[in-house]
Amino acid sequence: MAERKTALAFLAHPDDAEILCAGTLIRLRELGWAVHIATATAGDCGSATLPADEIAAIRRQEGAKAAELIGGTYHCLGERDVNVIFNHEANTKVIDLFRKVNPTLVFTHPRHDYMLDHEQVHLLARSAAFSFAVPNASSLPLPEDAHVPHLYYVDPIEGLDPYTGEPVTPTTVVDISAVLDRKAEMLACHASQREWLRSHHGMDEYIEAMKRHAAARGRERGFAAGEAFRQHLGHAFPHDDLLESLLV
Repeated sequence: MAERKTALAFLAHPDDAEILCAGTLIRLRELGWAVHIATATAGDCGSATLPADEIAAIRRQEGAKAAELIGGTYHCLGERDVNVIFNHEANTKVIDLFRKVNPTLVFTHPRHDYMLDHEQVHLLARSAAFSFAVPNASSLPLPEDAHVPHLYYVDPIEGLDPYTGEPVTPTTVVDISAVLDRKAEMLACHASQREWLRSHHGMDEYIEAMKRHAAARGRERGFAAGEAFRQHLGHAFPHDDLLESLLV
């Protein structure tokens, strides 16, 4: 079990964490963990009517408000929506973020997901998780206890591999039944996204959609509601299932 309790959800856009892993973040907060929610972008393409800078400012505020509800901290790296790229500049930003937060547990997008911003954030998160504790990887001070954290991938949207259409099998499903209403409250902070999702995705009731997916994942393990994850088990990463030991 981690000796220091700092969780970082690093995802592409404001509301990704609230849809995909906020219940687990709430449960970690209840265990005394520090929680950070970071997004690569401010979601500047997340409106059919407002200009980029205006919707970005709104969505930053929504992200900060959602994190504050659980005593968490919100960060935004300022990359451009639908233009997240794994390159030197972005990689440096993410490594520096990891240096500042010094996480022992990280959540990010899976390798395969419905949009490329998510897949590029996956690469950036893997890079930073592996390298932020390398002394020469950043000009920022290196925390004495920095090390490769536990790394988990959230569900792809709808729990499906976009290339095959097949359901993704998780390694861990966390019971979020008791905190589902608080997760919904966090997601409701992202009010700007209701009209955007209706306009672009043809999707309304995004909170109800989140609850339906949570119920489906929960049924797999006998819970009323669940959040699913796959643990990264590559070389140098911890192999013990920290989420299983803490929350299942």
